[in-house]
Amino acid sequence: MQKFTDQDEVQRLRQELVHELTRNVGVSQHEATPRDWLQATSLAIRGRVVDRFHQMNARLRESKNKQVCYLSMEFLVAKQLDGALMATGLRDECAKALSQLGASLEDLIELESEPALGNGGLGRLAACFLESMACRGLHGIGYGLRYEYGMFRQEFADGWQVEQPDDWLNHRNAWELDRPEPAFVVGFGGHVEHRDYRAIWHPAERVIAVAHDLLVPGYRNDTVNTLRLWSARPVAALDFSTFSRGNYLEAVSAKIRSKTVTRLLYPDDSTPEGRELRLRQEHFFASASVQDLVTRYLKDHSDWDHLPEKVAIHLNDTHPALAPAELVRLLVDEHRQPWDKALELTRAVFSYTNHTLMPEALEVWQSELMRRVAPRHLEIIEEINRQLLRSVAARSDVRPESVAVVSENTAAVNMGRFSVVMSHKVNGVSELHSRLVRDSLFSEFSKLQPDLFCNVTNGISPRLWLFQSNPELCALIDRRLGARWREAFDLSGLAPLADDPTFHAEFTAVKRAAKLRLAKVIAARTGAEIAIDALIDVQAKRIHEYKRQLLNILSVIARWNAMKADPDAYWPRRVVLIAGKAASSYWLAKLIIKLSHDVGRRINNDPETSDRLQLHFLPNYNVSLAERLMPAADLSQQISLAGTEASGTGNMKLALNGAITLCTRDGANIEIAKAIGEGGIVPFGLEIEDVARLQRDGYAPMSFVSSNEPLRTVLEQIARGDFSPEDPHRFEPIVDSLINRGDRYMVLADFADYWRAQRAVDALWADQEAWTRQTINSVAHMGHFSADRAIDEYARDIWRCGDPQ
Repeated sequence: MQKFTDQDEVQRLRQELVHELTRNVGVSQHEATPRDWLQATSLAIRGRVVDRFHQMNARLRESKNKQVCYLSMEFLVAKQLDGALMATGLRDECAKALSQLGASLEDLIELESEPALGNGGLGRLAACFLESMACRGLHGIGYGLRYEYGMFRQEFADGWQVEQPDDWLNHRNAWELDRPEPAFVVGFGGHVEHRDYRAIWHPAERVIAVAHDLLVPGYRNDTVNTLRLWSARPVAALDFSTFSRGNYLEAVSAKIRSKTVTRLLYPDDSTPEGRELRLRQEHFFASASVQDLVTRYLKDHSDWDHLPEKVAIHLNDTHPALAPAELVRLLVDEHRQPWDKALELTRAVFSYTNHTLMPEALEVWQSELMRRVAPRHLEIIEEINRQLLRSVAARSDVRPESVAVVSENTAAVNMGRFSVVMSHKVNGVSELHSRLVRDSLFSEFSKLQPDLFCNVTNGISPRLWLFQSNPELCALIDRRLGARWREAFDLSGLAPLADDPTFHAEFTAVKRAAKLRLAKVIAARTGAEIAIDALIDVQAKRIHEYKRQLLNILSVIARWNAMKADPDAYWPRRVVLIAGKAASSYWLAKLIIKLSHDVGRRINNDPETSDRLQLHFLPNYNVSLAERLMPAADLSQQISLAGTEASGTGNMKLALNGAITLCTRDGANIEIAKAIGEGGIVPFGLEIEDVARLQRDGYAPMSFVSSNEPLRTVLEQIARGDFSPEDPHRFEPIVDSLINRGDRYMVLADFADYWRAQRAVDALWADQEAWTRQTINSVAHMGHFSADRAIDEYARDIWRCGDPQ
């Protein structure tokens, strides 16, 4: 692909920027504000991407390649301008053009709102995968929801998490292409009539799904994929007669009800109303997406036989699991296909990625609730379940209750099982996780279909998580290896440089610059000042008991106690950073956040230790913050209980940017350790067999407390209110969850070995030459964990697209 780098390109961009500013933003250069320049720049670069998009579509009309439809409730995309400039190769030219016009590209990038379309690793993975599809030349479309206020913007009031609407659409989104046609009608509720061997669904309510597209360009190639996001609007926005009678709120009630479907990501489901809204949201998403992809298929095909050759539909976890039922409904009810053929076609096109082993995360809906929201889909699921149970009735090695999609005892629908039943391939996201999915979570299904299950270990986008977030490190690698490493993302050439003193100094300078940038961000967000010569210790992920932020906090308190008891011992300067959001209804996780703040307040203000130990909780963790955090980190904490983390991708981002990994033998940590060797890994904790043994024999948390005086002291401090003197009982529920309520994630059992590992990190930090050698070695062996590699495996083994390139 041609890239213009001369002054003519700068001049062309300058003319386009002025044109967009005056014609489409509608202001003169003299009047323009930074936000006006942001709009103009975004429109100009979007225009370049749109040109590539049209060129690609013209080629596709000739080739008729298979399209991958990737369904995910989350797409945690980064800010659009910086990524588009990198993909088109126009960053330097755009910066020069703007500078000549009196604007700063860096300031504009900072000003851009980040799309609030996800929360954690699930959404970030989906965004990485859609971008990697484009980079690998694979024709894909992502389907999601256009959340008006995201999940929430995280703020703190005296250390308590406060959820605020994330109003990311407050300003015009220049990257969004509105697609008012075709719009699709999604039905809710009502009843199903059966006559003349047909099922006729009569919905009680109808909502229109409207598409909004974001374009996803490949890195300096000709492929541009689409992220299609659905918003909801009513069939009739206003009841005119009701309004005329003076009932103004009632007149717009349909509009209000319809728009609640896409107001928030993961609305609070602790109430019956919240659970119904969640199911309505998932049904709306699945129905609109499947209707759209079917419409696209029928534009070029008059029969259904070629559907599996032309379309692959992937379920990113169980949230879109109603999509197979929707496709069966469309095939049977709307297009008059025989039932057996509809099932065969559906199973041939669908595949499913499982992201969790936790039963509560597999989505189980009460049948009565599903009947109220999607009665025809429930009928389809119930019939598929009856056929399944009949097929296993004669088998002695399969327990029917272990494969039943609809439970007779609980009158509930298991969407994880339904996803398995309706897919031709099911994969986990690390070698360990995939084995547990096959042998534990869905073991009875693996007896029925041994070849159904496979593994695709997660990967991350090298463009975002190295090229874009750490350009100084990329420039350093370019100087030593040339630029060819970027094409195959092969960093192995760095391995010999791990013993090069000159490269050590250059690598350390890059890390120091990243720390300076992070320090400025932390000062702006929290007012705290951090020492850049300290060991930057990072745990950044969703706040959940199984992620074990609590283990981290207990260790920080134990370190503080030990420092005060033995101040002359070697205690390297350390800044512990925790970041992440707790679900709005997850009370204990929010209490753990408050504990982190209270402990940090006490420790950070201790004159005896604050120069060597600090703890900060960074607010509103998102992609932009991660882009600053990953390059600056020295230590990556990946400390989930073995067997609970499916894979993780933060572990990959941090190791790629030169952090030592402190980790349990869980998820992809195991594969990262194999790739980079023990040098870049500090392992600790129970292995999965140890966890199973403790669970089988009866785990006694108090036995681990009684034998560990530092741990006992920490728990006593928390319980008696040392960190919350204004409310001494505040954190008793946390201690109670550990000692009296089973310590579900074995924090206490792993504490002693975690403390040993932390002291091993201290010892390694004392030898800066050895530390730097190991971090360089870590970077050198992380190429395997690219999302490009993962997409190649999906395309070959699951979507049956062959090799993308």
